[in-house]
Amino acid sequence: MSQTASGPELDSARVGVIGGSGLYSINNLESVEEVHTDTPYGKPSDALRVGSLHGVEVVFLARHGRQHHLLPSEVPYQANIWAMRSLGVRWLISVSAVGSLREHLRPRDMVVPHQFIDRTRQRPQSFFGDGCVAHVSLADPFCPILSEWLATSASTAMPVGHHLHRGGTYLCMEGPAFSTRAESELYRSWGCDVIGMTNHTEARLAREAEIAYASLSMVTDFDCWHDDHDAVTVDMVVDNLKANATATGPILERLMDSFSKQRPESAAHRALEHALMTAPDAVPAATRQRLDLFTSPYWGSVEP
Repeated sequence: MSQTASGPELDSARVGVIGGSGLYSINNLESVEEVHTDTPYGKPSDALRVGSLHGVEVVFLARHGRQHHLLPSEVPYQANIWAMRSLGVRWLISVSAVGSLREHLRPRDMVVPHQFIDRTRQRPQSFFGDGCVAHVSLADPFCPILSEWLATSASTAMPVGHHLHRGGTYLCMEGPAFSTRAESELYRSWGCDVIGMTNHTEARLAREAEIAYASLSMVTDFDCWHDDHDAVTVDMVVDNLKANATATGPILERLMDSFSKQRPESAAHRALEHALMTAPDAVPAATRQRLDLFTSPYWGSVEP
């Protein structure tokens, strides 16, 4: 009989935060312990920092490493998400820098998107394969409940000079180069609102790991479609990165304050319930062992 995440399990679960460009730590994180771990998918981007924020256990990871040495295509996404789940994370907040594809989404604005279009080409898209098939639903790739909590926290704790936008489509490109003008106009014609290089890959893997995922997408500049784009300098972008990173502190504190009072259940916490297609006794032993972190509620634990 399958079991799903609820009640006591979620009460003791942790909240994860993945910091993107400009965010390499969380202010006011208390009793911090650095965890160096290995996973079946290699090492994560950096040591994971486990601490307490408003009484909630939080796990933080710098997506590109603390020295920002990893290209978007080099980020070990599988290892990062596996490590988060192995440390008890069931809600995951991505804080990411994005470019704007819309006039009303100005630099230093923040967007909590609700949809994706994927244009990546060189990313691991799944934990499954090698003798085990699963098909999770990604109709709503961001957890609607967690996204609403994040947006509400942002709307009440965002500093002056920043504006919040609820909803929008995030175009995930391969990178590391930015778009051509033709590509930028194409993405606008598709109805995309912001453009980044990381979140879609994380969201897919988080869903398979039964982790609720939401994004605080921080606008640093307009993509190259904008007439004034040539006026944007590296110094301006860096200044916006720093301002946005500073602004996330009060937002995360407000969000953790909400978590200290209630732990929201998400459909993502049951994503594998009807997704596992291969019979467990037909899965190769090595694959079964690698997936045990996610599949044990449905198939039982595998002896090491």
